[in-house]
Amino acid sequence: MSVIVELLLPVLALICWTLVMWLWMYATRIPAMQKAQIDPDAARHPGTYGDRMPANVRSVADNYNHLHEQPTIFYALMFFAALTGGQGNFMELMAWIYVGLRIVHSFVQILSPKVAVRFMVFALASITLFIIAGHEVVRILL
Repeated sequence: MSVIVELLLPVLALICWTLVMWLWMYATRIPAMQKAQIDPDAARHPGTYGDRMPANVRSVADNYNHLHEQPTIFYALMFFAALTGGQGNFMELMAWIYVGLRIVHSFVQILSPKVAVRFMVFALASITLFIIAGHEVVRILL
């Protein structure tokens, strides 16, 4: 396997995890909407019937949306590193740490009402992104 592919495997893993969350979201959302007798056409705007959806169903959808926010920075950083020669054990390790923390974040957000725990995992993932970005800045500029 090429070093570029090895660096980008965590990207593929997080993309696949996001798709798993998509499946989980609709596996919980559709039955919840049916149970609450929500007409899909009447719920075309986000949050329209959020108060009629169970918290655990909303949490899955929230997490799916979160996987389209901060991870975009991760994707950009990893492609930047791959395209500019930033492969290496350190980058691969940091990338896998980030992906692992995002998966843990998903489970915490969906299965636990503890916002402080979720924030801690989010903060660790954020710090990991800062480290990856800092590493790339130093590598490119120095």
